[in-house]
Amino acid sequence: MDYLNKKGKYYINKRPEMLEFFPEDAKTVLDVGCGEGVFVKQIKDKYATETWGIEYMEIHGEKARKILDKVFIGECEKFIEELPDNYFDVIYFNDVLEHLIDPYSVLENMKKKLTPNGQIISSIPNIRYHSAMISLVLKKDWKYQESGVMDHTHLRFFTKKSIKRMYEDLGFKIIMHKGINKTGSLKPYLYNLFLFFTAIDMFYVQYATVVKK
Repeated sequence: MDYLNKKGKYYINKRPEMLEFFPEDAKTVLDVGCGEGVFVKQIKDKYATETWGIEYMEIHGEKARKILDKVFIGECEKFIEELPDNYFDVIYFNDVLEHLIDPYSVLENMKKKLTPNGQIISSIPNIRYHSAMISLVLKKDWKYQESGVMDHTHLRFFTKKSIKRMYEDLGFKIIMHKGINKTGSLKPYLYNLFLFFTAIDMFYVQYATVVKK
């Protein structure tokens, strides 16, 4: 995976749209794919949480180590057994699961790392986003890009429905599941005219999901 050539903002994204899902009474947080720790540091500063991270890229993980309580550097699958059981009130996966070979087993194994009322919060790209769908359906093309829904480092692709099914099949209870980062384009409105507005999911780049055991 060519993560070395990712633009700098990929590792320092503040993701304000994901902060709104954080349960304010949480005390222990793990951010999988934490980059340089910028996103989860906002939570640590505001709520005085004990804050851990896992980051694949060493150069960015080392920066995260300077501001978070504990950071593992490397493939997240290698560190799951080192994480304490029944410990984290929140585990974040912000645009991470689609990069994994087997996100299902990762989520299954992370389940025991949650406290009894702990939550997993994820952001996952939506392959039914209007630009990706039109490229496939009308242009008959599947073209990878540097970033976005068709990011060339994505190994898995999800829809609103398949995200929900993944969590339910793994035995999680869904607390919230909604589209985020809605497009400003008028094109999805046009497409939905022909679909009798049955494809509202085409408006959203990602889906944010909050689940518990």
